[in-house]
Parts: sequence; C-alpha cells; structure tokens
Amino acid sequence: MSGAGRGPAAAGFNALRLAFAALVVAYLIVPLCAILPLAFTGSVFLTYPMESVSTRWFEQLATSDAWQRSIVNSLIVGSGATLLSTVVGTLAALGLRRNLVPFSGVLRSFFLLPMVVPAVVLGVGMQILYARMGLASSYAGVIIAHAVLCVPFVLVNVSGSLASIDPALERAAASLGAPPAAVFRTVTLPLALPGILAGAAFAFATSLDEVVITLFVAGPNQTTLARQMFSSLRENISPAIAAAAFLIIVVTLILALVVKGASILSWMRARREEA
Repeated sequence: MSGAGRGPAAAGFNALRLAFAALVVAYLIVPLCAILPLAFTGSVFLTYPMESVSTRWFEQLATSDAWQRSIVNSLIVGSGATLLSTVVGTLAALGLRRNLVPFSGVLRSFFLLPMVVPAVVLGVGMQILYARMGLASSYAGVIIAHAVLCVPFVLVNVSGSLASIDPALERAAASLGAPPAAVFRTVTLPLALPGILAGAAFAFATSLDEVVITLFVAGPNQTTLARQMFSSLRENISPAIAAAAFLIIVVTLILALVVKGASILSWMRARREEA
C-alpha cells in the first residue's frame, strides 16, 4: 500500500517538475522566437505581421562599411580574447587543482570576481588604467578587457573537467617513468580537452556579446558587433539589428554543437581505449 501510495505522488511531482522546466525553457526561448523572424522581414520596422520575407537586412550587414567593420572587429577581438583567456584560465585551473596552492579558495574567488563585479565598475577601472598604460582605444586593450571577463568561464569549465579525472591514471603514467610534461600531454590534457573547448566556446560567446566594457575601452576603430547593435538601437531601430542578433545566435549554436561533438568523440575514444 505504501508503495502504491508513493507511485501517484512521485508521478505528480515528476509532472510538476517537468512543467516547471518547460516554463523556464519557454521563458528563455520565447523572446528569441519573437525577434529572430524579424531578421527576414521586408519592412523597415520591427513589427508584426511581417509584410514580406526578405534577406535585405543580411545583405545590408554584408555591404555596409560600419557593419562589416564591426563583424571583423568582433572576430579579431573574440579570437584574441578566447585564446588569451583559455590559456590563462586553463593554467589557473591546473594551478588551483586539488588545493595544492595555499589559499587556493581565496585565489579562485579572485579569478571569479569578473563574473560578479558590475561591468560598469570594471569598465571605468579599465578606462583609467588604460589611459595610464597607453592601451586606450587599441585592439590589445579591448582583447585584454574581454579576456578578463572570459577567464572565469574557462576556469569553471576546466576545473570541472579536471575534477572528473581519476588521479590514479596520472599516478600510473608517472610510475611507468613518464615525466610530468609527458603525463600532462598524454593523460591530463586529452581528458581535460572537453572542458577546455567548452570554456573556449563560452569565452568566445561572452566576447561576442560584450558591450558595456567595450563602450569604455574601445575607440571608433574597435567597434564590435555588439557595440554597433547598441549604437543602432540608440540612433535608429532597424531590422538589421535582428539580423545581427540572428548571426550571433547561429555562431553560438555552432560553437555549442562543436563542443558537444568534441565531448562525444572524447567519450567514444575513452571507451575504445578501455575496451
């Protein structure tokens, strides 16, 4: 009787949990579903119903000098910030692994600060610092600023990947005579690669979407796609903004699929090695 009584209660709880999850997903997805179709409108206004279907706004992104420059700048800044933050975040995760460093918890908190400190505060601080260092309105300054925001995402992903590695595997490799560099190259790095790729994907997506700090540290020649979208919103609300948002979301989805594919390939390779 008790088991039978728990059955309907458990089923009701599972249904309630699924309904809540569906509401959360809808809350996140519905705004995107509302704005993205307007990237293909033939009208000059962001309104429903759409008068006609057209790719004119994507053509504007491809032909307008301002939009072209912003897309190229986003690729340059995003690639540089991703590379820099991936290296720094991975090294930080390795250094803080297993609490081997004194005050590792405090150091980890410092690395995660950019996630909780308001972007306006970081932007003002970087603007003052860059003015003294001569990095204001430069590509290097924007890349470093974006990398500061991206490092926490890399650190979290790589730390999670490293935590799942069995230390016995590394000890076994070392006991067979492999030096530390060889253990890292042949054991640690391949097993941590999915986390590193996930961190890099998050870093690139974060850089692609960053606008607040860019407003403080970038000059006219470093206008990114997100900043161009922000400027266009202030000057003239155009469907080109929806087209740019569509491109950003497509790039983000591609990065997510690449990371997922890499994780699946890594898992399949591990299973083959175990067999």
